[in-house]
Amino acid sequence: MKAFRLDELEAERAANEGAYLQFLRERNMSVGLYALGAGDHDPQNPHQQDEVYFVVSGRASLTVGMETTQVARGSVVYVPAGVAHKFHHITEDLRVLVVFSPPES
Repeated sequence: MKAFRLDELEAERAANEGAYLQFLRERNMSVGLYALGAGDHDPQNPHQQDEVYFVVSGRASLTVGMETTQVARGSVVYVPAGVAHKFHHITEDLRVLVVFSPPES
């Protein structure tokens, strides 16, 4: 079993001074913590993997393809591989668990 604590993951991510920390990588998936501050710009480009976002905290808009939705704590969003997507209008610091399948390369 592998178990993680969100506060420890956040501390590790912050110590590495990056917006994204991959903390689990297995044969069929990878999982990471993505963080954007209020007002930040999301620099993502489309990924070659399907992904699922689970919003742990914060508030923002998320545009996937031509659709936009508001996300906040508890939101879960699926993003198909190859589709353009961005968080924007981030009004509260955003912390998102990201699951990639297959694993992010």
